[in-house]
Amino acid sequence: MSLYGMMRTSVSGMSAQANLLSTVGDNIANASTTGYKAASADFSSVMLQSETSSGGDYQSGAVKTSISYGISTQGTLDYTSKTTTDLAIQGDGFFLVTDSSGASALTRAGDFTQDASTGNLVNSAGYNLMGYAISSDGTVDTTSLVPVNIDNATVTSAVSTEATFSAVLPSTATSSDDALTTSLTAYDALGSERTVTLSMTKNATATTSGTTEWTVEATGDIDPTPTTFTLIFDSSGNLTNADAASAFSVSVTNSQDSTVTSALTIDLSGMTQKDMDYSVLTSDIDGSAASVLSDISIDTDGTVYAVNDDGDQFAIFKIPLGYVTSPDNLTPITGNAYTVNQESGSLQIGTADSGGLGSIVSGATEGSTVDTASELTTMIVSQRDYTANSKVFQTGTELLDVLMNLKR
Repeated sequence: MSLYGMMRTSVSGMSAQANLLSTVGDNIANASTTGYKAASADFSSVMLQSETSSGGDYQSGAVKTSISYGISTQGTLDYTSKTTTDLAIQGDGFFLVTDSSGASALTRAGDFTQDASTGNLVNSAGYNLMGYAISSDGTVDTTSLVPVNIDNATVTSAVSTEATFSAVLPSTATSSDDALTTSLTAYDALGSERTVTLSMTKNATATTSGTTEWTVEATGDIDPTPTTFTLIFDSSGNLTNADAASAFSVSVTNSQDSTVTSALTIDLSGMTQKDMDYSVLTSDIDGSAASVLSDISIDTDGTVYAVNDDGDQFAIFKIPLGYVTSPDNLTPITGNAYTVNQESGSLQIGTADSGGLGSIVSGATEGSTVDTASELTTMIVSQRDYTANSKVFQTGTELLDVLMNLKR
């Protein structure tokens, strides 16, 4: 082993310890950074060919470091109680985000707030949260990812598409009695109220022996009006055509253009006939009037709801999660985010809280995985090892001085 070789080895040792100390400094600096994953320096030896078995000189090698990140390590959840748009992932997966130039990335930093200029949900690093838009009829558009924008839901309304109506019809009624009437309030695409009136009249005769028939006549803001359906009861007062009754449909007209309609299915399968006065059992209908957004709620599966003043919820976005085969091999980039590479595997997109992906927790953020006490311990050990390597280098220089002095 030459003196120069000894000195080169000690220099590589100091360089390796310096890299380790750099990760310690980076980790401690990001001990409070949302979603940060601790870095570590892994050491490996570099061996030079020696001829010690044949009595030759030993050739000292070196040490090199590689930096890795514990990206797959779950951080603790910090419940902020600040805003529902603070998001954390409990389990596997990453938020899909884009930077200001539109470049895609992955992140676990879910400290999202609404950007004042765009209305988009943006985290502290400036990344836009991406999701799937949900139309007013509840259809999720999975063909493209778009920024989750809260401003688009400042005014909400929902078209009425389904209703359930059930009642007890008096078996003692006759065909000459007045119709039994109940009105439902539906809503069109503008959020305007539309009235659908159901009038029930007992038929004089039945098409099938031993049965009783009632005609349900729907009138009001529908087209055509009236729209009718026949209820058939057996001798016990049970509805015999319940399947057809569950699919009774009318077309509700728009308040601004009566030629525009929306389908409303009224489930009448719960109707019954008994020897008692007319009594409404159920009268439910979906949809809502136009109202101003008052809040946002986010479910564990990533569904973003707009909540109006009446407490009604409307799904407006679906936040998916991205995942790769080897997350620890993702490439870290500025802003506590990551990009996909060949070693990490290709990006896959799935639904939160299903298929092995984690659930989304609203009102919380994922804390840094840095253990400050452990980092300080590592720093002390690395400082000692750095000093020891420097002593090896110092000894080498002193021996060189001795060698040089032999000439004098």
